Amino acid sequence: MTHRHNAMQRGLLPVSIALALAPAFAGAQEAATAPAEQATTLDRIEVTGSRIRQSDIETAQPVIQVTREQIQQQGFTSVADILQNLTSAGSPAISRSQALASGEDVGGYYIDIRNLGAQRTLVLVNGKRLGISTSGLQDLSQIPVSAIERIEVLKDGGSALYGSDAIAGVVNVITRSNFDGVEANVYLGQYSQGDGEKQSFDVTMGNVGERSSLTVSFEYAKDEPVLASDRPFSSYGNVGADYSDDYPFSGWSPVSQNGSAFLPCGPGGANTWCTLTPGADPNNLANYTPLVPSQYANSNEQMFVQTGVERQSIFVNGTFDITDNIRFKSDLQYNKRTTGQQIAGYPYQSGSFGTPLSGDSYFSPTPGTDVAFRRRLWEMPRVTESKLETFRVAAGFEGSFQIGENYWDWDVGANINRNESVKNARGDASLLATGQALGASWFNPATGRVECGSAASPISYGTNVGNGECVPWNPLAPYGDAQAGSLTGNPDLIAYLFPQYTDTGRTNSKTYSANLSGTLFDMPAGGLGLAVGVEHRSEDGRFVPDAFAQAGLSTGLPATTTQGAYSLDEFYAELEIPVLADLPFAKELSFNIASRYSDYSNFGDTTNSKFSLRWRPMEGMLFRGTYAEGFRAPSISDLFGGVGGSFESYTDPCGTGANNSVNGNAACTSAGVPLGYVQLGQGLVPCTAYPCQTPDQFLSGSNPNLTPETAKTKTAGLVWSPQWVEGLDIELDWYNYELTNAIIQDSPDTILRDCYVLGDASRCASITRAADGHITGMFFGLANLGALETEGWDLGVNYKLPETSFGKFTINWDNSYTSKYDTLAQNEAGEDIMVGQVGTGGVFRLRSNLGLNWTKGVFGANYTARYYSGIYESCVPNRPCSDPDRIANGVPDAINRLGSNTFHDVQVYAKLPWNATVALGSNNVGNHVGPTLFTQPSSNFPYYGGFDIGRTIYMKYQQRF
Repeated sequence: MTHRHNAMQRGLLPVSIALALAPAFAGAQEAATAPAEQATTLDRIEVTGSRIRQSDIETAQPVIQVTREQIQQQGFTSVADILQNLTSAGSPAISRSQALASGEDVGGYYIDIRNLGAQRTLVLVNGKRLGISTSGLQDLSQIPVSAIERIEVLKDGGSALYGSDAIAGVVNVITRSNFDGVEANVYLGQYSQGDGEKQSFDVTMGNVGERSSLTVSFEYAKDEPVLASDRPFSSYGNVGADYSDDYPFSGWSPVSQNGSAFLPCGPGGANTWCTLTPGADPNNLANYTPLVPSQYANSNEQMFVQTGVERQSIFVNGTFDITDNIRFKSDLQYNKRTTGQQIAGYPYQSGSFGTPLSGDSYFSPTPGTDVAFRRRLWEMPRVTESKLETFRVAAGFEGSFQIGENYWDWDVGANINRNESVKNARGDASLLATGQALGASWFNPATGRVECGSAASPISYGTNVGNGECVPWNPLAPYGDAQAGSLTGNPDLIAYLFPQYTDTGRTNSKTYSANLSGTLFDMPAGGLGLAVGVEHRSEDGRFVPDAFAQAGLSTGLPATTTQGAYSLDEFYAELEIPVLADLPFAKELSFNIASRYSDYSNFGDTTNSKFSLRWRPMEGMLFRGTYAEGFRAPSISDLFGGVGGSFESYTDPCGTGANNSVNGNAACTSAGVPLGYVQLGQGLVPCTAYPCQTPDQFLSGSNPNLTPETAKTKTAGLVWSPQWVEGLDIELDWYNYELTNAIIQDSPDTILRDCYVLGDASRCASITRAADGHITGMFFGLANLGALETEGWDLGVNYKLPETSFGKFTINWDNSYTSKYDTLAQNEAGEDIMVGQVGTGGVFRLRSNLGLNWTKGVFGANYTARYYSGIYESCVPNRPCSDPDRIANGVPDAINRLGSNTFHDVQVYAKLPWNATVALGSNNVGNHVGPTLFTQPSSNFPYYGGFDIGRTIYMKYQQRF
């Protein structure tokens, strides 16, 4: 409670400062008199998807808009959560339930349109690029919700106008400007389970003068983490509580907090994995008994199912009219985001590091003989704090001039973004320390404690390994057994084994641009519009893992430095061509053509074009369509990334337990794989299900020879506002994306198949095996080997009903239907095939949001139903199987179809007499829990990472001055 109180005080500090300044802003507001005749030539609308300013906001591209009013009617406190609620949004990239995710981007919030990947959705702020990480991701947590006026989402390829990364679409966050007065908001909420507290405080102040305006937003927000042990779907291993009886101890690790050693404690004195009876003498073999599954580690008990996050933001928007036709405009932004992760203590296996318990250790049960052991370091969960500071400035001049009767608009400016990240972690053991702590030790009667070394050659007792000090460790002492050498109740040993690790990163994005748009000349159907522009952009970045990670001297995943830079010059042109107007069946017919040339310093040039049409046969009806080319340039980490480690899941074709095993063929035999070999998993235990996770770290890395991804996008749609139903608007759009040359990670399964099944010896070079046959290491990198095609329909219905004596009602119904989502794969013969993914993971056949809004006088209410269609997974024993005879791609592939899920949100509010609004609401008011998903899509738990993890109850208060 104290911790939360302090956090609240920190969050209220900028709010308090802002409120102190409120009278000054209010006074300035009263003195300001913005003239009605202020030049409107600067205020024509530029809608996302076109650079040509115009008064008509209906474009040939499918663009949806989330207004500030709609944002306030939701119970979300971050931009990412708001956008993730769109039906066209795909699975969350690095969701908050992916506790095991690592690297530079962990802790950020990202948006993925159409399930094409977050790195293929471009994010803009007021039409300017948001800064990126070295992997090309744009963190939406940088943007304070209090500063947002509206969000425009282009659900179409936008590379012709915006360049790289706009394959899936463009998210353009438009911030508040020309704001007069002061507005303060408070949000407090939590899950009905009593955890995951959420709080947000913000103040926006603005002043509009005769020639200038200034808007300042301060925001503080914090979400507390949630433990996996406090949710039924994540509390029990990898099957959830629902299937714990059918799959006892599934997902639990034999590398447990009880510790185990390979000793002769089995039947008849056979060697097996044995654990020490708590409180017993570790030197007596009689005190060891065989380790049983109930003593395994359920690592979920120590993991976060939802990470915690804290944000502090300042956003400033200012304008100054130098003349009636020239304006200076600038945005300034500072954001600090801190995200906390926690996963279970490291599963230490002496065989992985060559650090057995020495036979000369005081704690050895077999004096003179080294002991292989396994021990989950339960006393020190692995905790990571990821901090990101963002500094952003966008400044420039814009203006207009007139040639004849036609207006031209121009702007020149610069956009500079710097991200600085620091990741502090603790919980992985230093291998320098473990090597000493597991070595020789003795009992020193002078000090009354066990110390490293021997009586003849003592080692100083102390926690500084760099000074040659040492604290002995008994890894066989179970968790909770505070005997000599145990991690439990031994702060000196914990300080010695677990140093703090620090990773640092920095990225700089600089853009200089100039744009010109206007009307070339008038045609019978209207003016011929033109937009042209040039842009120079440079990106440089660096991410430096801790020295221990770079040297491989800790139990953490090894990693090396990512560092690189590139620059590019671009030129674009866009034409808006009116063909027909005010004719029968041709109220309007126009075409839009755009093309962009990009010249990169690292791979060369590329040209991408777009063609759009807009046909309005009559008032209230619009037909539209587009064809677009798109591309995504390789990121800094794609090209210049360091080497990283991971524990991959795969199927070894040389193992007898694997499907389609080739155990005993020439390739397997020459690799030293014995006949009858069974693939080994965690704890070197034979696998019983496939794919099976390796007990050894595999390495992956970048590829400097990558080329851009390419895409083709097609859309066709109808916008209909029937004149006989006032207030009704209907939009129906079809889309098709074809992505080729996609940058993907080569996979262990593909490498193993190519090497051992297809006999490609060149693919065997990165595979290393132990004498028993199991794979101890493998390297897999990036390549332009991927392809994807997706197709579907979007349907939006908005209906403002006529006002009644019961109040005003508005209905919003948004739907995204995915008819195709195919990814490139290969069959067993190595032939390319496209595999359908609709219905698996986070690729839902249908996502639908139905909203109902009611207002009457000072009262209002909102209701939203968020629908996700069913999911299917491969069938497993002891679980229903709906389609046991299913055939996919010519092979049996039994699946179990799981039902749909709907989450219901409600909010009621009232406007108070003192210019305030208070709202009470609940997201997932029914406390719905989704199904157990063994495939763990976008999550490290048997649940979908995009589903609600409980009922959120919240209160919001807004005060205006």
